[in-house]
Amino acid sequence: MLPYKNYSEKIELLKSGKLSLRENVKYFLSRINEYKHLNAFNFVFDDCVEQVNIVEQRIKSGKHGKLAGMVIAIKDVLALKNKPLTCSSNILRNFKSLYTATAVQRLLDEDAIIIGKTNCDEFAMGSSNENSAFGKVLNPIDNARVPGGSSGGSAVAVAAGLCDASLGTDTGGSIRQPAAFCGIFGLKPTYGRVSRYGLTAYASSFDSIGPFSKNIEDIALLLEVISGKDDKDSTSFEIDIPNFSKDIQTDKKFRIGIPKEYFGEGLDKEISNGINNTIAKLKSSGHEIIDITLPRTEYSIATYYILATAEASSNLARFDGARYGYRSDDSFNLSDMYINSRSEGFGEEVKRRIMLGTYVLSAGYYDAYYRKAQKVRRLLKEDFDQAFKSVDVILTPTTPTAAFKLGEKSSDPLEMYLMDIYTTSANLAGIPGINIPIGKNSEGLPIGMQLMANQFDELSLLQIGKSLK
Repeated sequence: MLPYKNYSEKIELLKSGKLSLRENVKYFLSRINEYKHLNAFNFVFDDCVEQVNIVEQRIKSGKHGKLAGMVIAIKDVLALKNKPLTCSSNILRNFKSLYTATAVQRLLDEDAIIIGKTNCDEFAMGSSNENSAFGKVLNPIDNARVPGGSSGGSAVAVAAGLCDASLGTDTGGSIRQPAAFCGIFGLKPTYGRVSRYGLTAYASSFDSIGPFSKNIEDIALLLEVISGKDDKDSTSFEIDIPNFSKDIQTDKKFRIGIPKEYFGEGLDKEISNGINNTIAKLKSSGHEIIDITLPRTEYSIATYYILATAEASSNLARFDGARYGYRSDDSFNLSDMYINSRSEGFGEEVKRRIMLGTYVLSAGYYDAYYRKAQKVRRLLKEDFDQAFKSVDVILTPTTPTAAFKLGEKSSDPLEMYLMDIYTTSANLAGIPGINIPIGKNSEGLPIGMQLMANQFDELSLLQIGKSLK
């Protein structure tokens, strides 16, 4: 049992000498080994202990960074120089990164300790973390169930107490959904708030890097650190970064929108009841609850899977056996090398999405699917723009059900894709979203609630999350 609840308590213990950082890191390493059956990590960096002396000296001198001694795991789609970068795929199984992702470097610059790379769905494509070349990840609450995906390993690492916090990525719900299934906080920032440099791209106009934690205060602090303009990423925004960790506490009363489209058929009754109880709590605290409509919500899943797979098809074309990664031994000519390397290196779900994306981009179908989906994306964004004229935040379920059983949806890709029904809209619109754990169902499985805000208004999400503690 850790003697602290959040990082602010941890740093005080480290400063006073009541907590040894070396022992703390060794505790996490032993716990990772104890819970290796969860398969949360692809790689564990035992050499992170070597960093402890440097960080401890900085803490003693009072010249330490904002995250000094925070032990963090990062999803295995984020680059860390000279460490493996596999994206949980056989096509990159032996690849080591030549540089470090900006978001990861910002953690290191503030004296965080990176303990390892977490398992995920291959190339971040999946909603259950069953599509990994390193094997499936297990939910720590019930090992017979999925942890959610694609950032399942990052969510499990936090939920099981294998690190203080973690970074994941969210393309269509890949932070918020596993956070909901594992009963922790998970934030997808506004598109462009956090640099994507060093993130292996799945769908470049959707991908976001964000934090997981058991507490809202550390989410705020991590977002503060990883945010900001980066000259290496032209899509990152030059915009002021709020003092999230300081301003998280507020007495402000918010206008909270409840979209009817998110509370219809398919939503588990216990999740609905849990969210309604939370809405009642927010109302009694003085927040204004407003019924709203997001009329084009029904098109979000189709739009997302057309556009995201199209971008995946383009982004994954670079993995061809020519420059890096896996190359098939059965390559007698250039065509064979491409076909065999990709057929053998990629898993089934990745190949499915590449084929879907190639199809919607092909001659004769581009206008019917891809161009039309881009127009619908714009209309979905307009729905949110209209809603945010009358409300500050939007409250919805994060997932339609609690964590489902391993293998339950593997044979039906469409049913699996529908698990993203409540999360893809935020990625289509480029707005921030957060999962807030609000309790458990009758089986003891976590229930999550999602809050979404207008672009670059993560502070409102954090403030409401803090008020619900």
